[in-house]
Amino acid sequence: LSPHNSLVQYMVSQGHRVFMVSWVNADESLSTATWDDYTAYGIFKAIDVVRDITQKHQINAMGFCIGGTLLAAGLASLAARQEHPIASLTLLTSFLDFRNTGVLDVFVDEDAVALREKTIGTQSPNQGGLMKGADLATTFSLLRPNELVWNYVIDNYMKGQVPTAFDLLYWNSDSTNLPGPMYCWYLRNTYLENRLKIPGNTVVCGQAVDFSKLNMPTFVYASREDHIVPWDSAYASLPLLSGPTVFVLGASGHIAGVINPPAQNKRSFWTGPNSKAIKPKQRQPNAAQPWPDASSWLKKAEEHAGSWWPAWTAWLSPNSGAWIKAPTKLGNDKYTPIEPAPGRYVKKRI
Repeated sequence: LSPHNSLVQYMVSQGHRVFMVSWVNADESLSTATWDDYTAYGIFKAIDVVRDITQKHQINAMGFCIGGTLLAAGLASLAARQEHPIASLTLLTSFLDFRNTGVLDVFVDEDAVALREKTIGTQSPNQGGLMKGADLATTFSLLRPNELVWNYVIDNYMKGQVPTAFDLLYWNSDSTNLPGPMYCWYLRNTYLENRLKIPGNTVVCGQAVDFSKLNMPTFVYASREDHIVPWDSAYASLPLLSGPTVFVLGASGHIAGVINPPAQNKRSFWTGPNSKAIKPKQRQPNAAQPWPDASSWLKKAEEHAGSWWPAWTAWLSPNSGAWIKAPTKLGNDKYTPIEPAPGRYVKKRI
C-alpha cells in the first residue's frame, strides 16, 4: 500500500477503476465461518457491489494466493448456475492444483488436519474456533528459517541492530486470524486431498466445482523463487481452465516477485509462445493452445527485463470496457463511503 510500491496506484494510472477486498482479521464472532461464508460474502457480494456501483454486467477480477483459489472456486460455483459476471480472470501465485505444495508439505498430513478439525473445525465442541495468526506466522517463517528467523536472531539479539524499516517486512509480520471451519475445509480439500481440481469432487455454495467451466480469458502469474506456491504448481492451473490463457513467470519470491513497480526497473519476467494478447471478449477452447510441461515451457520462454505489470495491463486493456470519464465520487447512492482507505481491516493487528 505504500505509494512507491502500490499496484492499485499503478492500475489507476493506466485507466482502470480498482476495487479491493481485504481479509477481515477474524475474532470470536467469526469463529464458525466456513469456506462457503467467505465465498458468499467475500466473493459473490463483492462482485455484486462492484457491478452495482459501475453499472456493468461484467467486471475483471484478480485473486492473489489463497484469494485466487477462493475466487476461482467461487466463479466455478457461479458458472454451475449459469452465471458469468467476470470478463477476465487474473490469478497471482495461486494454487488450483495442489499436487506439489513445496515445503509446506511437511506441516500437512492426516493427523495434523484431523486434529485441527476436532479442535477448531466443525467437529470441535463449539463447532468452530480460530486458527491464530501467530501460529500461521511461525509456520511461514519456518519455511525460510535463514531469511526469516536466524538473521534476526543474529542481527537483533547478538549484534543489537534494529531492522531497517521495510514495507514488505511489515506486511509479513501482520498476521491474520482465520475461522477454524474455513481453514480446516481448505486444508483437507486442497493441501491434503487435492480435490478442488477434480470436476465435481467438491461443493461450494451448493454447486459442484468444475474449473473447466471457467471459459473467460485468464492471466496466470507465478514467481520463479516462490516457496509458498511453487511456480510449476501455479503453471498446473492452465490445463484446468477452458478459456484462452496466458502464463507469465516473474523473478523473485511470493511477494517481492508480485510487487514489482515498473518505475523501479527491477528484476525480470518470462513469457512463452502462448503469451499473446487476447482479443476482447474472446472465448475459445483452451484445448486449442496445448501447454507443454513446465520445464519445457521455461526452456523456450523469453526473458524480459523489468516489471511484468505492463505486460499484464497490455493483456487486460482489450479485455476491459470502453474508456469513460473518471468518477468524481466514490460508491453510489446505495453504497456510500464508510471511512478513508485502506480501512479498519487493514489497520487492525492481532
